[in-house]
This record gives sequence, C-alpha cells and structure tokens, in this order.
Amino acid sequence: MLRIYDTRARQVQEVPGGRVVRMYTCGPTVYRYAHVGNLRSYLLSDLIRRVLERRRARVEVCQNITDVGHLVDDAEIGEDKVAAQARAEGRSSMEIARFYEDAFRRDTAALNLRPPDHTPRATETIDLMIELIVKLMEKGHAYAVPDGSVFFAAETFPGYGEISGNRLDALQPGHRVEGVDPRKRFHADWALWKHSHRELVWETPWGGTGFPGWHIECSAMSLEFLGDHIDLHTGGIDLRFPHHEDERAQSDSAAGKEVVRHWVHGEHLLFDGRKMAKSTGNVVLLSDVAEAGLDPLAVRLAFLEHRYRQQMNLTWDTLRAADRTLRRWRARVAEWAESPSAPLHTESVRQAEAAFEDDLDTPAALRVLRELEKADAVSPGAKFETFLQLDHLLGLDLSTEIGKVRSLPPGGAELLAARERAREGRDWAAADRLREELAELGVHVADTPEGQVWR
Repeated sequence: MLRIYDTRARQVQEVPGGRVVRMYTCGPTVYRYAHVGNLRSYLLSDLIRRVLERRRARVEVCQNITDVGHLVDDAEIGEDKVAAQARAEGRSSMEIARFYEDAFRRDTAALNLRPPDHTPRATETIDLMIELIVKLMEKGHAYAVPDGSVFFAAETFPGYGEISGNRLDALQPGHRVEGVDPRKRFHADWALWKHSHRELVWETPWGGTGFPGWHIECSAMSLEFLGDHIDLHTGGIDLRFPHHEDERAQSDSAAGKEVVRHWVHGEHLLFDGRKMAKSTGNVVLLSDVAEAGLDPLAVRLAFLEHRYRQQMNLTWDTLRAADRTLRRWRARVAEWAESPSAPLHTESVRQAEAAFEDDLDTPAALRVLRELEKADAVSPGAKFETFLQLDHLLGLDLSTEIGKVRSLPPGGAELLAARERAREGRDWAAADRLREELAELGVHVADTPEGQVWR
C-alpha cells in the first residue's frame, strides 16, 4: 500500500490501490523549454503511477498543457506570454506553443516518464472553462465586472488556505499575483476570466472578449477528464499557493464536495546552491546534460538519490557520478545476463518495494540495489532477474547493454594504460586506485598471468 505525504493533511497517508486511481498533474506552460527542475515535478507523478501499477491498480492520469500564458508580474496583466513571444519572433502563437510542447514531450520521453492518458490543451477546452465560470457565477461564488472580467469571490469558500496555510483574513493585497485591483470586491479575490482585446481571446456569454485565468484551466480540465473524485493531485511546491488553493476552491465550489483526496508536492531543485528558475538565470536543460556527454537518465537517477519532498542541490559532479553508476549497472546487468538463470532475490525486491511504498523513499531503494550488487552470496543470475524486476519502478533502462559488444567508455583506455604502467612499476596502491576508478566507469578489471583483462 502506497503511503504518501498529503500537503493539506500535513501527514503521510495511505493511498488505497483500488481498481482505478485518478491522478491530475499540473502540466507545462509551453512558451519556453522545461528545465530539469520542472522535470523533477513530473518524475513525482511517474513514480506514484509506477508504484500503484505495481500493485495492479489502473492509474488514469490527466496532465494539462497551458498554451495560454499566465501572469508573471503586475506589469503584464492581460498579457499572454505565448502571444508576446510569437510577436517578438514573427511566428504565430500556436507555432510557438506547439514547438515547446513537442520539446517537452521529447524531454519526458527521454526521462522515461510514462505519457498521461489525457493531455488537454487550454486553447482547445475554453468552452469547459466558460461553462465552469458560468456555474460558479450561478452558485454565487463568482461575479462579473463591467469590462467583462470575472472574479472568484474568495470569502464564499470557508476552507481557503488549508493547503498552504495562507488564511484569507491574514492575506494582504501583495500576496496575490494580480496585486491591488479596484474591480475586486475583496482584495484576495482572483481572476477567473480576464477581459482583453489581444491575440488569443474568446467571446463570453456574459459579454466581451478575453482569456481564462491560469487557475480555472486546471479546475475545468480535471473535472472534465477525471470527474469530481480525484485521488491524487501533484505538482511542484511552488504551486501550493496561489494555484492549488485557488483550484481547490473553484473545483469544490462547483462540485459541492471535496474533489481531491490527496495533494502531493515535490520540493524545489537547486543547482550549484541556487534556485533553478528563469528569473535567476540559473537554468539547466536536459539538452545541456546530453551535450555534456551524459545519459539523460542520469538526471532521473540523480533525482532518485533524494526524497521528492527534500530540497535537492544538483551539480555537474552529481550528474557525472549518476552517469557512472548508470553505466556500471547496465554493464553488470549485461554481464549477469550471460550467467545461468536463477530466481530473483525476493528479500531485495521486498525491501526495495517497501521503500518505494514508504512515501517514495527512493534513496533507500537504491541502497538495496547497491548492497545486492556487492553481495557475493547471491548468484549473478538472481542479481540479473532482481535488477530488471526493480527497473520497472526505477525506469533506468538497465537492460540496454544486454547482448552488445562491449567497448570502453571515454577515458577507459587511458586508465587501463595507466594501471598497466602502475603494475609494471609494482605500485600496487596506484593499481588498486585505478581499478576502483575503472569500476566507477563500469569497467571491471581482473589480473591474470597473461596481464590485466577487462569486461
């Protein structure tokens, strides 16, 4: 049984497997490339899905595509980021959005993130958002202003703040992205619909043209594709407020019930000690990792070395170490594949699965594999079966080297030559050190009467 930390409940709770588990994940805003910090959030939902499917649950996943830009500061109220970029580049908004959407899909595929069942685009579901806004207005939870904008009446939802801890009576105008707006009845109200005459606007039944607010998109799409009982809602920790608070208020007010059972958030990613964000200029893309000669799945392995709700400081050294481990494990699996078959090591499987089910304790699961790799009492055939069995959870493609002709990784030939010279000079300490360095690259050296051999 998966146990996961529920942000709203402030504790780890069980997620019943059931026959169908419905999960919503806040998707990308497609006006730029996703950096590896963004991708860490999507790994969270992928791991949850893999664990639940391991227990025979059918996991139905919806992940939206925001191709209508949202607000980033007060100066850009009403500005659509995709449209702004399109004008700057002389391309249509849809061309820009589809370009970055395709890039996002390539990145998630490279990280072995399983595709969602539903990937609705905001621009293709505007009618759902308008219908939901009308419903909220009819129920007294929203109001239109003369220019055609519509706001959610925050005071009509008593449970506001239960996810983030931000209570309405303590909120100041500056806490909201939209800032001070004289059209609001209450300073904490937020825009469901923004009046505009810019590119990418739609007609509304209450009059005028405009485009949807960011938060209403996820409410409309999650209710449409998953219904009013959603088991899990995931996202980065930065989405707790205001996005998930507003989304919960909208969805629950429309449905007349608590829609989401568990809210799950992943922590921030730092790179070289600084927050990874476009605003800070500290951004690493998956393409940067590939250009550095590292396997993209080294990023996945590096993420697995930390708990999802633990702030992580990623570095190039961390990524290089993960890449070495990944290559070594693949080489070992290929080597073990040549040994006689044997049943998998059930105790290792039990321990690793228990770690995954314990609030996604992926570091503990990796320790199980490292101990198994070194266990002399376990046969190579059993190690082979166990590593491949657990790779269904890890998603590291550990079988890719099976049957391939081995070649030395970059730097391997030089280390072998240096070790041969150390042996000739009877510098056994240096020879041992170089053997360990080669092992880190996935190259295992044995000394024979004819000289050193590697595999």
